[in-house]
Amino acid sequence: LSLQFSSDSVAQHKLYVKEHKVRAEKSSHRPLDRTLFVLNIPPYCSQGVVKELFSQFGCVHSVELRDHPGSFQESGPKLSKFFKPVEKQGFKVGYIVFQNSSSLTAAKSHPHHVPLVVCTEQRPVSTGVQKWIQQYTEFFIQPDKLQQIVDSFMGDYDKRKEEDAERQRKESEQQQEDEEGWVKVTRGHKGTKARPHSEAANQRTLQKEMRKKKRKELMNFYTWQHRNTQKER
Repeated sequence: LSLQFSSDSVAQHKLYVKEHKVRAEKSSHRPLDRTLFVLNIPPYCSQGVVKELFSQFGCVHSVELRDHPGSFQESGPKLSKFFKPVEKQGFKVGYIVFQNSSSLTAAKSHPHHVPLVVCTEQRPVSTGVQKWIQQYTEFFIQPDKLQQIVDSFMGDYDKRKEEDAERQRKESEQQQEDEEGWVKVTRGHKGTKARPHSEAANQRTLQKEMRKKKRKELMNFYTWQHRNTQKER
């Protein structure tokens, strides 16, 4: 596809597109019949600009820009814009997911001599000094907005801690000794070792450690006594 920055621009840029078909792709975020793979996306085309460009072929569900092609990776918890790492500047690859498969066909059959225009009156795109000024202005952090984000994050964190404490309390109630001294040990969460949480079990573990300590002290005493006997001779 041909790409033109503005309607009065002489130079054109080329985008290479194909239908995304990968056998190893198992993620539902990139359906094989609705995902368009795009190469050679210029740096001045942000995620929003790419979405607007390809919306003329149909409703765009999502746009993913990456430095290199690869399988979809979960980004984990959503980070605030204040804590996101700095993006690398340069040409990127993109995965554009449409709502309908007919939009994918329309994008692939678009005439090569009809360029896609990036910057229009309805959709202005900043470049050069204007872009740097805009990025510099957005760099400043508003204290009240940052405080709201921190409060929201800490509220979610406290809620998760309370849920974990409640789960551990329920597990400890289930793992109590019966009348014969048996403890029912249940399977813990993945990555954790299940162990009894009863007071009697803790006492037995403590007594075992005490016996080990006394045995070690006794062996050290015999070693000291033998060494003194050798010196006296």
